[in-house]
Amino acid sequence: MKILTILGARPQFIKAGSVSREIAKHKEIKEIIVHTGQHYDTNMSEIFFKEMQIPKPNYFLGIGGKSHGAMTGQMIEKIEELALKEKPDWIMVYGDTNSTLAGSIVASKLHIKLAHVEAGLRSFNMKMPEEVNRILTDRVSNILFCPTKIAVENLKKEGYPFNTANGEQKIVNVGDVMQDGALFYKQFAKKPSNLELKTSNFILCTIHRAENTDNPKRLKAIFEALNEIAKEQQIILPLHPRTRKIIDNLELKIDNLTIIEPVGYLEMIWLIDNCSLVMTDSGGLQKEAFFFNKPCITLRDETEWVELVELGVNILVGANKEKILNAYKTVSKLQINNHKSLNLYGGGKASENIVKDLINFDK
Repeated sequence: MKILTILGARPQFIKAGSVSREIAKHKEIKEIIVHTGQHYDTNMSEIFFKEMQIPKPNYFLGIGGKSHGAMTGQMIEKIEELALKEKPDWIMVYGDTNSTLAGSIVASKLHIKLAHVEAGLRSFNMKMPEEVNRILTDRVSNILFCPTKIAVENLKKEGYPFNTANGEQKIVNVGDVMQDGALFYKQFAKKPSNLELKTSNFILCTIHRAENTDNPKRLKAIFEALNEIAKEQQIILPLHPRTRKIIDNLELKIDNLTIIEPVGYLEMIWLIDNCSLVMTDSGGLQKEAFFFNKPCITLRDETEWVELVELGVNILVGANKEKILNAYKTVSKLQINNHKSLNLYGGGKASENIVKDLINFDK
């Protein structure tokens, strides 16, 4: 069996790394990894792949920094060339990036079986490019690897499974590959260099989504709330240069916050594992907070991880200052450790389940 894996963003490589390590145990499977270059940065150097124990890509397409249409179109062209050359049995895609969509379109047009890891996730916000990408990818996939029961339910409510060019779809709740990665990498976690902790009881915060960074009103409300909270508890905020520039242009107050440079995944794992609370607009970080038994305040209006909200360990506050402050006052009452035994995301067996289901797909 030959699998052509399409990846474009650093989080996708981290997720796929767990599956690749499992694939390596099976001599009958050959994996060919394609890096589209969608989110290429200096952090994805040779050191990154070595440190993260991730196989180096077989192909690097160098497609990034373009509009959605130009990027996706060029990816489709290049991935199609590789698919015709390599003749894979499967194309495997992760998540909801433009790279994911491009890989899915190539697979459907060339009648190559398509596997979608993290299928069935929905924010129900069609203004999000990611929502469009994941819906279109799900529709043409042969096997839908869902991370949760709710993801399976989302698909069934939409009428899945459908027939595809390669036969009927299969829906499988395999668990979440992010949990596999978090459990694996915890042993290699390391404290960010030059980080000055005033206390061991700190808050980890990340802000990067365009819905917040590109909306001055929302960003101002978020930072007003953070500055209030930081008077009581240290907030560590790894900040991307782009977001820092926006903050400077808006002259937002950040004096009370501990601003640090963006960190690598192993440093981020250390921060999550050692903080007392996570505040974020990231999708993945919401789950990782749960993996490490930490409550989360989500600075978004909706989330794909509704099971965490229903469980009460994740509080949605949007960009409302009062809601953020009220959530901070309430969050200390969350008894998240009571839920750590719940097997919401597969317990670290997702990668094993994915490879097993691929092997047995046609049996």
